[in-house]
Amino acid sequence: MPYTGTVTVGGPADVHELQDLMISKVAVGPMDNNSYLLRCRATDEQLLIDAANEAGTLLGLIGGDGITKVVTTHQHADHWQALAEVVEATGARTHAGREDAPGIPVPTQVLVDDGDVIEVGRVRLTARHLVGHTPGSIALVYDDPHGHPHLFTGDCLFPGGVGNTRGVREAFESLLHDVETKLFAQLPDETWVYPGHGADTTLGAERPQLPEWRERGW
Repeated sequence: MPYTGTVTVGGPADVHELQDLMISKVAVGPMDNNSYLLRCRATDEQLLIDAANEAGTLLGLIGGDGITKVVTTHQHADHWQALAEVVEATGARTHAGREDAPGIPVPTQVLVDDGDVIEVGRVRLTARHLVGHTPGSIALVYDDPHGHPHLFTGDCLFPGGVGNTRGVREAFESLLHDVETKLFAQLPDETWVYPGHGADTTLGAERPQLPEWRERGW
């Protein structure tokens, strides 16, 4: 079946098969979070983005090959509820944005800054520090050498808008600025976006809405 990115809590993962990378997306409750398992096809090394909840579901997805790394996109609790159990079961090294790491109760072993590269096997992910939803949110960019980029945005970019900034104008303007300059300005319309909740999108689908987002302030 072709990948759609449509997943439901309690349902199966959806798998996006690229030439060098397999991306498995699964939804976990109770806040309908997305977790992503990345597998290098050359080495079979695996990395998990956001051990959000339901450790049993995530460990079942990971399987017997384990993971070497788990990246937490930001410090909000719905994105790390299963982190301790997943790390204990797999021995994975923990990664998170430098400014958000103090807000994650599982110790962060690798502090991530803007432009840092996180490797999973032969695949390279570039971190983008996006300020506004939280002080240290990170997105991850996989610039597929065989096709368009793939972008994991946590809660910083969704279909229809940027992440929640709780009505704080300064935080909204910071997040929109970072999303515009570090994502939209640097990546093509074909870039596939994998958010922290809900359906996938592309930068091309969202780009025409940027003026509307700025005008409405959220």
